[in-house]
Amino acid sequence: MPDAAAPSVASLDGHEGGEDPPSPGVAERGTLARMLWYRQLESYPNTGPRIGYLSIVVAATIMLYYQLYVGGAVAPQILAHYGMSFRFYVDITVVANAVGAFSSVIAGLADRWGRANMVAYGLGITALLVLFGIPNAPNSWAFAALVVAVGFVEGIILVATPALVRDFSPQLGRASAMGFWTLGPVVGSLIVSVVASNTLAHLVAWQDQFTICGIAGIVVFVIAVFGLRELSPGLRDQLMVSMRDRALIEARAKGIDIAESLRRPWRQMLRFDIILSAFAVSVFLIIYYTAVGFNPIYFETIFGFSPSQANGLGNWLWAFDALALVVVGVLSDWLKVRKPFMVVGAVGAVVMTIIYLGKATAPHTTYYEFVLILTLLAVFLGIAYAPWMASFTETVERRNPALTATGLAVWGWILRIVVAVSVFILPFVVSSTTPLVTYGAKVKALATTYAPEIATAGQVDPTTLSTLAANPSNSAALDKAIAEISSAAHVSSSEAITRLIALSKVPKADLAYLQAHGAAVQQAAKDTPGQWQNWYWVCVAGELVFLPLIFFMAGRWSPAAARRDLRDHEDEVQAELAKLGAA
Repeated sequence: MPDAAAPSVASLDGHEGGEDPPSPGVAERGTLARMLWYRQLESYPNTGPRIGYLSIVVAATIMLYYQLYVGGAVAPQILAHYGMSFRFYVDITVVANAVGAFSSVIAGLADRWGRANMVAYGLGITALLVLFGIPNAPNSWAFAALVVAVGFVEGIILVATPALVRDFSPQLGRASAMGFWTLGPVVGSLIVSVVASNTLAHLVAWQDQFTICGIAGIVVFVIAVFGLRELSPGLRDQLMVSMRDRALIEARAKGIDIAESLRRPWRQMLRFDIILSAFAVSVFLIIYYTAVGFNPIYFETIFGFSPSQANGLGNWLWAFDALALVVVGVLSDWLKVRKPFMVVGAVGAVVMTIIYLGKATAPHTTYYEFVLILTLLAVFLGIAYAPWMASFTETVERRNPALTATGLAVWGWILRIVVAVSVFILPFVVSSTTPLVTYGAKVKALATTYAPEIATAGQVDPTTLSTLAANPSNSAALDKAIAEISSAAHVSSSEAITRLIALSKVPKADLAYLQAHGAAVQQAAKDTPGQWQNWYWVCVAGELVFLPLIFFMAGRWSPAAARRDLRDHEDEVQAELAKLGAA
């Protein structure tokens, strides 16, 4: 709420605070048109409506990331359904992120065109793609095209939603607001894990996960279409430190030159502090995007967890991440500093990632050991990220508050490029994953079902087995096989014959599958843990790069210095308001 000591808006423009009536041009349009397309507010909203708009933005962001990440929960099943390789699946993610990077640049136009329609109607498009498109994709290429389409829209909303959050949140509440916005990707991931872990045992088809997600997306789309609003350019193009600035901002908006403030937007935003800050958080989040896209594959193939168990670990990871984002956002606003939290979060993330990667080659690590490690890692990621989002928007505002969406477009482009490059590199580091993902489950099932018969086959010379496969009545080969089994297993000839008969009853197709892929799966099971360990060292390197680049960002290190800045700013606001009142 505005401070009681601040001059009222009525003293400056002749009406009480709250939402102004629509401007004459908008008022001439129908009520439905204003509701569905013309969304601008001509005055800064009171606390209640403002929180309502922010809530819709957060809900839309959560829904979008639920749609974007739902495939990760059932990645092994998708690979099996389409017969696609792990390399092909990863390439889909690479292309989707690359396309999203360039759509993020397009979203920079939100400074000119507005943000709310991009969010509302973009969400409707992704909901339809997820509900009807992806579950009915006839082949792997159609599936890939639809996933890339979702990535294109996500790149736009990635920029438009934090721009809306910035518009509706003064700097003194920015970390709290950004903490809630960051719930979007985190709670989206959490919903994916919760839904999958509780339904995969009953809804076996992977398409069901997309259907559930698509229906939820339609619901949130309807809410956004009818409920979301945005500030007019004159209001959003200014810097707002606290709610006490409201009267001054509304007064300034009457005479602001919007066209001038938006001239040469990319030249204004492509500055080292903005570029380096965006790069810093992008490499810091490699561990996050690895978890989103590949944790189910990692835990199912390396540790033998079921799909429900692998997604259940995500419940812990994302729930604690979400909690940390909100709590740390509030603390950062209370202390009025961002950078100390970023340092603590980054150092903690480095330590926990090193502990986590150490478990890659410890196959007997228990489920709840991973719960502890992942929850602590999630907390430190949240401690760093919510203050970073607040500080980044303040870094952009330091250059030009009228170009917030353009600055966020720079961040979105760099983030998506870094993710695309890192995901492209991942299969070269973890090169043995394809046999485990593609063949591992069936090889394991066959090996379990025919364990005695496979043991018997291992006791017979391969040439002898081939001879018997071609001619089961070859007496010389039979005698040799019986002798080899009897000698290797220390059993009688009659028992050796019984075992050989059992081996002969195994379906030829199953034996052929084991012979074709068993050795590759066995070698991959040996190599893959160490390769994942190498990849997590790449994640650690990204976290370390983040630390020194904090110094390029806006904001104080000391709470006392930040409070002095606030007092100076409030004095300047009161002086300017006094001049406007006297004019």
